[in-house]
Amino acid sequence: MTQYAHGGGCACKIPPGELEQAVAGLVGANFGERELLVGLDDGDDAAAVRLEGDAAIIATTDFFTPVVDDPYDWGRIAAANALSDVYAMGGRPLLAVNLVGWPRETLPLELLTEVLRGGADIAREAACPLAGGHSIDDPEPKYGLAVTGLGSADQLLRLDAGRPGTPLSLTKPLGVGVLNTRHKATGQRFAQAIATMTTLNADAAEQALLAGCRCATDVTGFGLLGHLYKMARASGVTACLDPKAVPYLDDARKAALDGYVSGGTRRNLDWVAPHTRWGSRVDEVEMLLLADAQTSGGLLVAGEIPGAPVIGELIEATDTPLVVG
Repeated sequence: MTQYAHGGGCACKIPPGELEQAVAGLVGANFGERELLVGLDDGDDAAAVRLEGDAAIIATTDFFTPVVDDPYDWGRIAAANALSDVYAMGGRPLLAVNLVGWPRETLPLELLTEVLRGGADIAREAACPLAGGHSIDDPEPKYGLAVTGLGSADQLLRLDAGRPGTPLSLTKPLGVGVLNTRHKATGQRFAQAIATMTTLNADAAEQALLAGCRCATDVTGFGLLGHLYKMARASGVTACLDPKAVPYLDDARKAALDGYVSGGTRRNLDWVAPHTRWGSRVDEVEMLLLADAQTSGGLLVAGEIPGAPVIGELIEATDTPLVVG
């Protein structure tokens, strides 16, 4: 499957700097009568509007080209990744629909059935009805979901709510980007990467809310550094990251050392580097791993939650939004 796409997973995102430029004129827009709680201003994971009282409707969509060769696994990964945006806002998914692009003259429809079956199984695990959707004939295979969720308007997890003195927690290890790049190049399957990409962030979101956290995001295509930079910028703080505390999947460092680094990861690093002060012991491989474009990554939470390592803290704003090492 991966050979039919120019990129894979969240590594095929439009680079963050280019994307921000494209939507700059839309920031702050609110075209309806309902209160827009979260929009384009800071690049949060989803949009949210107040429905009635404290109820907030959360809306998001996410789709991408194959990140693994097995169609069933790809469907599961893409669905978990799309649902993650609702969890990253502190919500629960209510309804999802499929989004499909398929090269119908190149790939048999039996493979598409497996992709959809994988998505349906993850939606079932999330107790989220998945029905209908939209499909197009596309030169590259693409799959994902549009998801509607429900949350508390006054307890949303958002990028601009970080406060100095707050620890930073990460709920999944990094490294799926370099492992997926190696998989595409060699065909080698990494079960540990598939396992983490198909794990829902539902429990992590629930733990964050129970701990009283109000600032979080999920770590996907912009890498840990990219998403942390967006959090620090939106919250008006500086984020200090301890690279030694960051967990990685087995074989991730070796894949990076062997050169299996996506173009998306390198663009992530180029974007955050001007806003980062590096410690003397942080080498290029470490930088690339911290900027590694993740697919269906964990939650980055401003606060401590059970079972998640603390990888840094937010401090009062300095002249540099990110301090690493």
